[in-house]
Amino acid sequence: MSLIELDRVTTIFGKAPREALARLRQGADKKTLLDETGHVVGLHDVSLSIEAGEIFVIMGLSGSGKSTLVRHINRLVDPTDGEVRIDGTNILSLSRAELIRLRRKRITMVFQRFGLLPHRQVIENVAYGLAIHGVPKKERLARAREWIERVSLSGYETHYPDQLSGGMQQRVGLARALAADTDIILMDEAFSALDPLIRSELQDEVVNLQRSTGKTVVFITHDLDEALRLADRIAVLRDGALVQVGTPADILLKPADAYVESFVRNVNRARALTVETLMKPPALRLTAESIGEALAAMRRMRTDVGYVVDDGRFAGVVTKDVLERAANEQGRTTAASEVAEHLPSATTACAIETVLPALLEHQHPIPIVDERGDFAGVLRPEDVGEMLGSDSPSKEEEQAESPAEALKHAQPAA
Repeated sequence: MSLIELDRVTTIFGKAPREALARLRQGADKKTLLDETGHVVGLHDVSLSIEAGEIFVIMGLSGSGKSTLVRHINRLVDPTDGEVRIDGTNILSLSRAELIRLRRKRITMVFQRFGLLPHRQVIENVAYGLAIHGVPKKERLARAREWIERVSLSGYETHYPDQLSGGMQQRVGLARALAADTDIILMDEAFSALDPLIRSELQDEVVNLQRSTGKTVVFITHDLDEALRLADRIAVLRDGALVQVGTPADILLKPADAYVESFVRNVNRARALTVETLMKPPALRLTAESIGEALAAMRRMRTDVGYVVDDGRFAGVVTKDVLERAANEQGRTTAASEVAEHLPSATTACAIETVLPALLEHQHPIPIVDERGDFAGVLRPEDVGEMLGSDSPSKEEEQAESPAEALKHAQPAA
């Protein structure tokens, strides 16, 4: 069971939403409904699920229904039809008292315009949610100081909001949401009013804090670059309808329709995607084998290249020619790792563009290691070349440049 579920949610704004809903079900589209009845379709038959501990980004153009959707999760807006469930409970059936408890204990929200109390100091703003929860003053101020430090605002505890820059004010809002220690954090266009550099810093901050706390973050944006940078998964809305849900790689490489394709057409895929999205298992993984054993394994697997792993860590790459020469000179019982070539490795989280020089320089696929340093797989030049070559929007361009040429011509960002 997912943490958050929307089940066939439709939301219509106007004086007679149930009547408008009937017309919608009879086939009227959003424009017709607006022109003939004055009703606005916010969402139309949206079903999606959000897992605990993920950053789930909802994106679309203005008027697509993003903000309406996120406000269903804390019932700032109720749908005309459908269910909204948290931990399997339909929150539309909650009493007023139960809804207040849900908002206080389970959900916090970070607003685009910060939503800070201007007459309270930074530390009081951060501790505000804890005060509502009845946390004793000494404890809530201690927790507020902890989160102020974690969002890099130490020293500003006694400042007022109007003494801070926009980016600092948004850090206060983020600290307030995190200090409340709720399971779910809703962020509605939280960084859209900020300068690009501050926005980038706060995006990194959200990812780092989410990874360290395990909170579930639902993030609303109209900016595809922001969505790709933050998201574990992305939902794309258009005119209130759900068009596609998927990982950043799904959205970029497998757009569901022409609308999503138009969003991603000009995205630098090598910058937006990580090595992990294209990583493959190696043709042959050699574990603490002698040269003789490595050659036998190569014959069985019908490959001329093997990746040597020692205690889980990548130790180098060997070829059949190198092993045969070493067998004659050093003996077949010599460890294969002693003659392995030590290629530069990349981590699974690296952007693909950062490894392009290494892919061009070496004739073998680049070894990839995980965050612990263990060997995870390889990145093949042909896979990257195919991905870069598929960026071409026209058939003429696709025919003019092969995947290998696309890789050769690709340049990492300055």
